Amino acid sequence: MINNALGVGLQGVQEGMRGLETTARQIARAGQDGLQGANNADGAGGITEPLVNSQLYERSVEASAQVVKTADETVGTLLDTTA
Repeated sequence: MINNALGVGLQGVQEGMRGLETTARQIARAGQDGLQGANNADGAGGITEPLVNSQLYERSVEASAQVVKTADETVGTLLDTTA
């Protein structure tokens, strides 16, 4: 069960980091394009969505890291208890 929690936490960190990489590329691309799409009515090519998504991915990584930390602490507690 703890290994499962640890695995889920690590997977969440990895997915969040991949999402951050993607949004960083989108933000950089928008900067290279001179932010021309930022004022489009449909929002295509704008910078707002990648910025918001980067914050969501950041929170996801933080939450997943907390899962990993809690699983690690639980393992430590179990080892201390059985020792």
